[in-house]
Amino acid sequence: MIFKHSIPRFANSIQVLPNSKRVTQILVAAIGLAALPPTVIASEPGLPSGIPPEVSRGAEASPLRSWFLPPVRILWQSETGVQNADNLLQPKPGQAVLKEALPPCKLTATTNQTASILLDFGVEVQGYLELFTPITGNHTPVPVRIRFGESASEAMADIGGKQNAQNDHAVRDQTVVLPWLGKKTVGPSGFRFVRIDGVDSKLPAALSQVRAVLVLRDAPYVGSFRCDDERLNRIWQVGAYTVHLNMQEYLWDGIKRDRLVWIGDMHPEVSTINAVFGFNEVVPRSLDLTRDVTPVTEWMNGISSYSMWWVLIHEDLWMHHGNRGYLEAQQTYITALLKRLAKLIGPDGKERIDGMRFLDWPSSPNQQGVTAGLQGLLVMTLESGARLMTALGDDGTAKLCADAAARGRTVIPGVNKSKSGAALLSLAGMRDARQTSDTVLKVGGPKDVSTFYGFYVLQALAKSGDTDTALDFIRTYWGAMLDFGATTFWEDFNLEWTNNATRIGEIVPAGKKDIHGDCGAYCYEGFRHSFCHGWASGPTAWLSQNVLGVKPITPGFKRVRIAPQLGNLKWAEGTYPTPLGPIKLRHERQPDGSVKSKIEAPPGVEVEQTR
Repeated sequence: MIFKHSIPRFANSIQVLPNSKRVTQILVAAIGLAALPPTVIASEPGLPSGIPPEVSRGAEASPLRSWFLPPVRILWQSETGVQNADNLLQPKPGQAVLKEALPPCKLTATTNQTASILLDFGVEVQGYLELFTPITGNHTPVPVRIRFGESASEAMADIGGKQNAQNDHAVRDQTVVLPWLGKKTVGPSGFRFVRIDGVDSKLPAALSQVRAVLVLRDAPYVGSFRCDDERLNRIWQVGAYTVHLNMQEYLWDGIKRDRLVWIGDMHPEVSTINAVFGFNEVVPRSLDLTRDVTPVTEWMNGISSYSMWWVLIHEDLWMHHGNRGYLEAQQTYITALLKRLAKLIGPDGKERIDGMRFLDWPSSPNQQGVTAGLQGLLVMTLESGARLMTALGDDGTAKLCADAAARGRTVIPGVNKSKSGAALLSLAGMRDARQTSDTVLKVGGPKDVSTFYGFYVLQALAKSGDTDTALDFIRTYWGAMLDFGATTFWEDFNLEWTNNATRIGEIVPAGKKDIHGDCGAYCYEGFRHSFCHGWASGPTAWLSQNVLGVKPITPGFKRVRIAPQLGNLKWAEGTYPTPLGPIKLRHERQPDGSVKSKIEAPPGVEVEQTR
C-alpha cells in the first residue's frame, strides 16, 4: 500500500476502496475532454456496459484513488451540548446501520450556543468529509455547520475578520443538511482538522461515524531516501507526500488554495516527482494544459519567469525520461517561445523582460535582486533551449539561443543581498559558486530563504561544495515546520514566525501567537496561507539529487553520473527512478574520510561514478 510510505502510523486504520486499480467513478463532461483524441475517449476501458454510447463517448476514467481515514482525536468540544464524542474514534463500518453498536455522538444546540466538536485526522488530507447518521426519532433532515482547517485555529475561525479566513477555491465553511439514517459527503478541500457544529436548537444532530476521504493518484513511491539523520528522513517523506497530495487530475500548487496549475511552482514539484515517482502523466498533462491556453505572445500564468520554467521543466523531462515523441510534440511552441525569449537579451547583454517581473513573493520587494535573478534565469533558459533545439535538429534556433545567452552572460547585476537572485546567477555560472555561498547565501543562516526559491539556494550551496550548510538549512528551516506540527510543507515560512507561537494542532491560548492566522503576507495573509504547497518540496528532490548524487547525463538515463555529497552524514541510501528501473545506492563514510558506494543499476543504465 503506497500510503505506508507517507504516513506509516495510520496504515492499519485505513480502508481502501474496492477495485482500486481502476477507480469506477466516471467523470462525465470532465474539464478538458475536448482536447482529448476521440480514439482515446471512445476506447476508454472499464466502463459498465449499461452506460449509453452517447454518455460513454464523453466519459473519462478517474486517475485518482481514495482512502478512508478515521479521526485520531477529539481536539476540543464545547462545554455543553456534546454527548459521546469519543465514540467517533472507535472502529466503524462505513455504512449507516439499523442498530448501532455504540451510542452516536449527539450535538444539542441551544438558542444561544452551538454544540461543537473539533476533530483531528492527524495528517493533511486532500478530499472529502463523510458523516453517517443513525436512526433518530425525527425523520427531519438536520443542519450542521462544517469548517475545514489546515490548522486547528483555521477550523475554529469564521469567514472574514482580521485573520483572513476565506471560502475561495475550495469552500471551507458551510452549513449542510444531514439525512435521516444515511450519509452526507462534504468537500472537497485541503484539511487536517474539521469542526462540526450543531446549530438548530430544535433539531439535535446525531453522528454515528465521521471519516475523511483522502483522494490522490495511485502512484507508487519508487524513489526512496534514508540516512543516519532521522530529521532529514522525515523531511524527505513529508516533501514527497506534499507533492503527492497535489497530484490530482492536474498538478496543483496547493490543495486548499489555489488548486491551479502554476508553471513556476511546477519546477520543484516536477523535480520531486522525478526523484520519487519517476514518470507520471500528471506532469505532461499539466504542461500541455498551460501551453494550450497560453498564446506564445503571452506569458504562462501571466508571469514572464513562468514561461522560462516551462522550458527548463521540458529539459528535465527529456533528460529523465528520454521521450523523443513528447519533446517533438512541443517543438512548434517551444521554438516560437525561445525566439521571443532570445529577443529579450539586448545588444548590451541586459535582459529586457516585459510584463510581470517576478521570482517569488518573498523576493518581490527587492527589485534589484529580482533583476539579478531574471538575468540568470533567462540565460539558464536560453542555454537549456539551445540544448533542446540541438536534440531536435534545429541548429538555427539553437545558435540563436546560444548567442543570446552569451550576450546575457556579460551582464552580472548586483544582487542586493537577495539569496534567490544570487542563487540563480550562481546556477547559471555567472557568479563564482563558492564566493556566492560565502558572501550571500550563508549570511544569516536560512534567514531570507523561501519555501519555493529555497530549492535553488540549496542547489547553489551544493554547487559550491557546501553540503554541510545546505543540510543545516534543511534541518533548521524545513525542520521547524515539522516542529510546529506540519505534516506537509507550507506555501511560505519565516523562522521569525515561531517566536511565542503555538503548534498548528493546538488551540491557541491567550498571549500566544497563531502561526497560521497571525502570519503570512502578500496574497497569503492569515488563514488564506496554504499549508500544503508543492513548491516547498525542494529538499526531497535535493537530497536525492545531491546526497545520493544522482544525475542523468544522457536522455532517458542511458548514462548517469553518481556523485554523492554526504557532508556531515555518516551514510545515506535509497533508490532513484529511471525508465529502465530504479537505481539502488548506498554511500558510507569511511574512517579516512572517503566515501564507499554500492550501486546497483538496471540493465541499460551506464554508471559514471565520481568520488
